[in-house]
Amino acid sequence: MSYPQSPWSLNDLFPSHDGPEMKAAFTELDALVSVFETLRPALSAGMPIEAFMDVIHKLEAIYRLANSIESYANLAFAANTQDQGIQTFLGNVEDRMAGVQNRVLFFSLWWKGLEDDAAERLLAGTGDYRYWLEAERNFRPHTLSEPEEKIINIKDVSGVKAIRNLYSTITNRYVFKLEVDGEVKELTRGELMVYVRQADPDVRAAAYRELYRVYGDDGHLLGQMYQALVRDWRNENIDLRHFASPISVRNLINDIPDEVVNTLLDVAEKNTVLFQRFFQLKAKLLGLPKLRRYDVYAPVASTEKRYDFIQGTEMVLDSFKGFYPPVAEMAERVFAQDHLDSEVRKGKMGGAFCATVAPDLTPWVHVNYQGRPDDVSTLAHELGHAIHSMLAAGHTLFTQHACLPLAETASTFGEMLLLDRLLESEGDASVRRSMLFHQVDDSYATIMRQAQFALFERKAHQMVLDGASVDELADAYLENLHSQFGDAVEVSDEFRWEWVSIPHIYDVPFYVYAYAFGQLLVLSLYQQFKLEGEAFKPRYLKILAAGGSQSPETVLTEAGIDMRSADFWQGGFDVIKRIVEQLEALG
Repeated sequence: MSYPQSPWSLNDLFPSHDGPEMKAAFTELDALVSVFETLRPALSAGMPIEAFMDVIHKLEAIYRLANSIESYANLAFAANTQDQGIQTFLGNVEDRMAGVQNRVLFFSLWWKGLEDDAAERLLAGTGDYRYWLEAERNFRPHTLSEPEEKIINIKDVSGVKAIRNLYSTITNRYVFKLEVDGEVKELTRGELMVYVRQADPDVRAAAYRELYRVYGDDGHLLGQMYQALVRDWRNENIDLRHFASPISVRNLINDIPDEVVNTLLDVAEKNTVLFQRFFQLKAKLLGLPKLRRYDVYAPVASTEKRYDFIQGTEMVLDSFKGFYPPVAEMAERVFAQDHLDSEVRKGKMGGAFCATVAPDLTPWVHVNYQGRPDDVSTLAHELGHAIHSMLAAGHTLFTQHACLPLAETASTFGEMLLLDRLLESEGDASVRRSMLFHQVDDSYATIMRQAQFALFERKAHQMVLDGASVDELADAYLENLHSQFGDAVEVSDEFRWEWVSIPHIYDVPFYVYAYAFGQLLVLSLYQQFKLEGEAFKPRYLKILAAGGSQSPETVLTEAGIDMRSADFWQGGFDVIKRIVEQLEALG
């Protein structure tokens, strides 16, 4: 079945932001919270397990409805960041949700404060909720008093959340101008980035210069916003909650030990030379003495294929079907239920994401599809996220979501299934070589680039504490680029503003290492798939079906993976090394 390119429908959540259904939802949410508040006196170390489970089920109902309201606001904002009605509604929702969090906060604080023996007695009867409750108690040393926690929830609405929304509103209204074939075009960021992968080196350079001219014009403003977010992160998490370091906060949220993340980043740093070797090979093939940063994603062929939306969709679904037909059927649900927004529009949020609201709802997928091979891969990636959520839909609202590092498993695996399909169907050796180059390009973007972002974030957080200016942060970012590219790539000064164009470091500090974690994990899993074939599939599907019902270490250990081992992470880089050697042999 063919699916046309279209915006999504949010009707499975609400018909509108200001209709009677939304008003009724707010009324119901307030009633649910009011009932929940009456349970507070019943909370005790000796309460019956049945009563404890009743409290959890009532809390889950609150979050189920709250998630629907908040997701509607966020998805409507992503569809049109310039709609003032939606902007106002989003702000109001965030304010009201902070109130809801404050009213139900007493349960989390009580649970974290229980003595271990009392908590263990109650945990014994919690079934699928167990890991969520265990993970909550991991934050026990970092939890403040109830009045303090309420103050933080309230100040976040007019503080960090307001700054993040402002950043998104400012940057999503940017218009970029680029001369193409004698015509000056006005482009969104997504449209502009098409040209950084063009064959014409002058067009690539012009596109990058325009990108960072626009961001650079606001560089000091955006940089000050970043400084404010970093200070807030430290004030709350280091000074008040006493985490060991800024990145430790994200690590505990992910339930990944600090030493595992440090090992991953250390191994990544040691492998910068691998990608430098690749870039030197690419320069040779392009006939250049040295790559410029403008050329990192340059195609190795003079032309690049395009796939209309129907073609791209069919390729993705066919690749999923070839692996496991039920997986393709899950992906088709996203299309059939109009939960995909694939259009490119002014005002629409750039980039791509998948939003899971609740186990009983098909996820929503956001892409900006323009027909490039990259766009087909992005579609496979985001649909992979949706499939992951659907496979884990048998869990509770609290245990469906995998932690960030494992959340990239199905998405990246989906991209590799698509690449295999393309390589098998392509008879032209030069195009096949181009695809292999593209795979390493993507490995750079997903592994090394993201690891380097995390390394920069780690340094930037310390620099802000030490009083660094925005210009000093920009200089540090440029130094990071020179370090990772070495003598293999020439880096121009305008790239000093690249960091202010990365939404993740504003929205979710230290999120980015999850991409490197997930990609290296998938390279290992995909190698197992190639060796084992059908025998591999049940183990892989079990990883996805686990969702967030077990710790990442438990999930991976059961799959035969030791995430604490530097050798494991090096194994992922060794897969990339073999591809580079293949390309070197092709000449």
